[in-house]
Amino acid sequence: MASWKWALLAAAMPYALAEEESAAEKEASITNNKMVKYIGWTWAGIIGIVLIYRWTLHLLQHVRQLANLNHGTSSDGRQRYFSIPDERWARFKRHWLSAPLLRRRHNKEFRLSAAINVGTLPGRMQSFFLVGYFALNITFTVWKIDWSSSEFYHTGLSRTGILATLNMVPLFLLAGRNNPLIWLLGISFNDFNMIHRWIGRICVFEAVAHAGFWFGGKVFTNGAEKGYKMIAAAMANSTFILTGTIGFCAFCALLLQSPSIIRHAFYETFLHLHIALAITAVVAVWMHLDGMAAQLILLGALICWIFERLVRVYLIVRNNFGRRGMTKAQIEALPGDAIRVTLHTAKKWKFRPGQHIYLYIPSIGMWTSHPFSLAWSEESPDLANEKSLPMSRQDIFSAKTTSTSLIIRRRTGFTDALYKKAEAADKVGLTTNACVEGPYGHESFQSYGTVMLFAAGVGITHQVPHVRDLVAAYSNGTCATRKVVLVWIIQSPEHLEWIRPWMTSILGMEKRREILKILLFVTKPRSTKEIHSPSASVQMLPGRPEVSALIAKEQQSQIGAMAISVCGTGALSDDVRRAMRDRCEYTEMDFFEEAFSW
Repeated sequence: MASWKWALLAAAMPYALAEEESAAEKEASITNNKMVKYIGWTWAGIIGIVLIYRWTLHLLQHVRQLANLNHGTSSDGRQRYFSIPDERWARFKRHWLSAPLLRRRHNKEFRLSAAINVGTLPGRMQSFFLVGYFALNITFTVWKIDWSSSEFYHTGLSRTGILATLNMVPLFLLAGRNNPLIWLLGISFNDFNMIHRWIGRICVFEAVAHAGFWFGGKVFTNGAEKGYKMIAAAMANSTFILTGTIGFCAFCALLLQSPSIIRHAFYETFLHLHIALAITAVVAVWMHLDGMAAQLILLGALICWIFERLVRVYLIVRNNFGRRGMTKAQIEALPGDAIRVTLHTAKKWKFRPGQHIYLYIPSIGMWTSHPFSLAWSEESPDLANEKSLPMSRQDIFSAKTTSTSLIIRRRTGFTDALYKKAEAADKVGLTTNACVEGPYGHESFQSYGTVMLFAAGVGITHQVPHVRDLVAAYSNGTCATRKVVLVWIIQSPEHLEWIRPWMTSILGMEKRREILKILLFVTKPRSTKEIHSPSASVQMLPGRPEVSALIAKEQQSQIGAMAISVCGTGALSDDVRRAMRDRCEYTEMDFFEEAFSW
């Protein structure tokens, strides 16, 4: 009788274990679903908070602009009211919003040599977000896992796989130039690109942990010899394991070729290899997840990527092919190893300050594109529609442009080849087919009473449109701005040729003398005779500027709130940021940095 009971128990044991295993898998599935929801709500919360902040700030700036249209001096009550900082908000900007990670270094690159660039440090707010998101992923990786049981290998395997797949959604979304969050949240593509890189690293770490749980589960539960045999057999005979292994290897290769040293030294090679490895990883993971619920998450990431690529193709075709033919680029070499490119696009658009484009020149760079700030636009009347004729200066930025210009500094690769082509063409100039992707971005300082614009070298291309916009708006009484100070740092006076025709146009604008002051700092003049100031409003000075002293001087007679914008070298950006942080608790001021990293 006893032997019969034992036999019955032994026969029933596999079914009991299967039911127990099924219950464990069901519990793990419920936990994983909760985790996906929690991460989704976390992203929704972050986007919601930034959206409220961004549009509240936009509304306050609009109200400030309207309130100060007819108030022009520092003694006016309204302008003075907006120049007084809120104590707590000023402290937040100084210690968090505009602060570097450590003391002062943020955008200045770490270099091992002139050719080896190690990268830059994220800001304090950026670091806080990245550390917080990394901690969130670690928390969910270990959440509700029974580490005392051997089942933790299976649970950890499932958890890290879902986390890696889930993070591919923001990874793909933040990589796109046409990311709707850029304009919706007012966050630059440069910041999104930095977050993209770090989320990519998190994905790789989770893929490594996913593979580690699988390897560990085989080896430690079956013994080393048997475990390795099982692993080898699975890779040889299982499509599921083989595709997972290929995806894991592609992820690791993406991590190994992504450091800043490699990206900057071999950008073109990096870009093509990066795309090829990303496609390989996605295809392998898709096959690996065949029939699983997690495949729907990957489908979401793929939809984001495919939609963004289709939008890019659409914009390129729409902007560059039309009745007037294809977009043309007129290229001329300038003194100081620079190039002026004038683009005649097939489709017109509205030019606004703060815009940038991605430029394709197939005859030189084939299908690759490079980002450049738009420096100038030319508008001409549309004879077919008299109503569209710009009748006053206030229409200068509402009219559709017929040509746009940009200045490119000669570096390596694409820009070096472009310069050599333009130099070989000599005075005749070079005209070739081109494609323009964009324009992207837009920035306005018209709600600020005082605007300080800092530029170094070719960074002037970002600031010239702001000067033009503010002088025109002041002349028409449509902005709160009453003082604009442009500080441009150049190595040689010959660099003035880069923007001479555009600056001549600005200096001839109505009421320019009432609002604009230009300070030119020449760091490497050939002789003192080259340094001369044309007028009191346009001054040329030798050496480098003392940024903190310049800002302190303008603070003494500040009108309304102050905007401080910088576009140039990383060292200049860090100096301007530090000066702003040191003085932002005395008067109201905001810091704007134009930078692009890849």
